[in-house]
Amino acid sequence: MRLGRFDLTLVNDGGFRLDGGAMFGVVPRPLWSKPKPPDERNRIRMGTNSLLVASGKELVLVDTGIGDKHDAQFADNYGFEAGARRLPELVRAAGYELGDVTHVLLTHLHFDHCGWNTRRDTGGNLVPTFPRARYWISRGELEHARQPNERDRVSYFVDNWEPLLAAGRVELFGDSATVVAGVTAVKAPGHNADMCVVEIDGGEEKAVFLADLVPTAAHVPVPWIMSYDLYPMQTLESKKLWLRRIVAGNWLCIFQHDPDVPAGHVLEEKPGRYKAVPLPELAALAAR
Repeated sequence: MRLGRFDLTLVNDGGFRLDGGAMFGVVPRPLWSKPKPPDERNRIRMGTNSLLVASGKELVLVDTGIGDKHDAQFADNYGFEAGARRLPELVRAAGYELGDVTHVLLTHLHFDHCGWNTRRDTGGNLVPTFPRARYWISRGELEHARQPNERDRVSYFVDNWEPLLAAGRVELFGDSATVVAGVTAVKAPGHNADMCVVEIDGGEEKAVFLADLVPTAAHVPVPWIMSYDLYPMQTLESKKLWLRRIVAGNWLCIFQHDPDVPAGHVLEEKPGRYKAVPLPELAALAAR
């Protein structure tokens, strides 16, 4: 779809599953299970929506999905969608080659957001999946990923970023970074200390890639916050800040982990009470 001077294309890396209770924190199961029904293992369906942002000779990819470096037990634990089309295939299906990507912008380094940063070549060596791209990573997030705590250690895999650093392909940034004019990562703490959302300014229209700040359309209500968040009260404040901006500007929202509603708008029904309104054409695309 067109957003001012940008062409936006949603791509994904197949579905997976996470525990529904963990995804909705203190929200009671009778409430969250209506929009997100769990399976027999109490897991809900999760999307892996990434975003291609094209303008002229620049092609930015926001986040890179789960990747293909995991074993069968890991795939079973997380309910990987069998037979799903993977991110590189969908980038090509969108009309691009992997070498066309000039920038990979990472919201954070959890395994489900940066898995296709690297791949194994025919010799078994880890190499950048996007051979011409500069990879943008928050300096604070990299520091934490290298020395995670006991609570979130399972979310980080060094194979997803260390080969990029060794190859000199990484751009580190602080609280924000403008990758190309109009595409800016901005720190939105809560899920962890240095996670970013990505603001896309097309001129008259704006969009925001919400990453794990608002992972699905069902998480738009302010108190619907994941138990995975390290700093839930910061998530609360970050959500209120960004939701006010989104509503005021009628921004397009990308919900990274929603398999059914990858994009939409947000309405404020009452002061401080928000709901998501799906964008029909993108919802239909995600259902294919």
